[in-house]
Amino acid sequence: MKPARIALVTGANKGIGLALVEGLAARMGPEDLVLLTGRDAGRVRDAAALVEKATGTRSLVEGRVLDVADAGAVAAMATELGERHGGVDIVVSNASALLTPDRPQAEQADEFIAVANGATHSILRSFGPVLRPGGRLIVVASTLGTLGHLDPWLQPLFDGASLDEVEKTVESWRAAVNAGTAQEQGWPHWLNVPSKVAQVAAVRAVAAQRRARDLPEGTLIAAVCPGLVDTPLSRPWFDDFSRALTPAQAARAVLDLVLSERADPKFYGELVRFGRVLPWHDGTPPRHQERMLIS
Repeated sequence: MKPARIALVTGANKGIGLALVEGLAARMGPEDLVLLTGRDAGRVRDAAALVEKATGTRSLVEGRVLDVADAGAVAAMATELGERHGGVDIVVSNASALLTPDRPQAEQADEFIAVANGATHSILRSFGPVLRPGGRLIVVASTLGTLGHLDPWLQPLFDGASLDEVEKTVESWRAAVNAGTAQEQGWPHWLNVPSKVAQVAAVRAVAAQRRARDLPEGTLIAAVCPGLVDTPLSRPWFDDFSRALTPAQAARAVLDLVLSERADPKFYGELVRFGRVLPWHDGTPPRHQERMLIS
């Protein structure tokens, strides 16, 4: 018998991704399937076993190896799930690469952008077509993803852009980082800022194309900010974790959005933080700061 609902979470070996899988497995039904994905087979296997042990899972949890930086692999998994199960109901794009302040940003740019942005583009392109009516396609981003965090002359590159245009701009920015000319062009030094803006712009691009079809069906495509989460990814960049959330705490608001019985139309195509839409044009350019203490 085919599972009633299919959920997939990328970057789910640890942190908020693992917490999202735990929450989905605990809150979905026994006839549902939650796919936990990551790049390393051993870590995927261990994480799936950990979820089953920790939650006792109401739903079936299956670990699957997926390198989200490989567009072909993402497309193949989407095709497989479409053919085998008739589509997917929940997709959460959460994968990210470690970025540290103790190494030059250019040395880290290719892997970081491939995982954070290349994967976002691939998941939107490949899983959008197999998302069932009433489904949820969510990209985990940040408050840094609002357009105002870029200098004004860069903002038109993302404002109202198509997914192809966003992808082209990301590639141009990446090339400038590697060539050492990014800051001359006005790009923030911290890679995380343009990366998050590009993630949200990609979501907005796809949502703009699908809105007329998705809204009547209750389908939701959105970006989410889980808040400041105490993980190895955030530790190098923030000094004060007194108000940081644990992965499990951060996952709750995301799960509430994903598992809502009926999607709120105001969230469609937007960046959502704790049940509130963050206006696309909000934010302050970082100027010459190397780090921004924003969650």
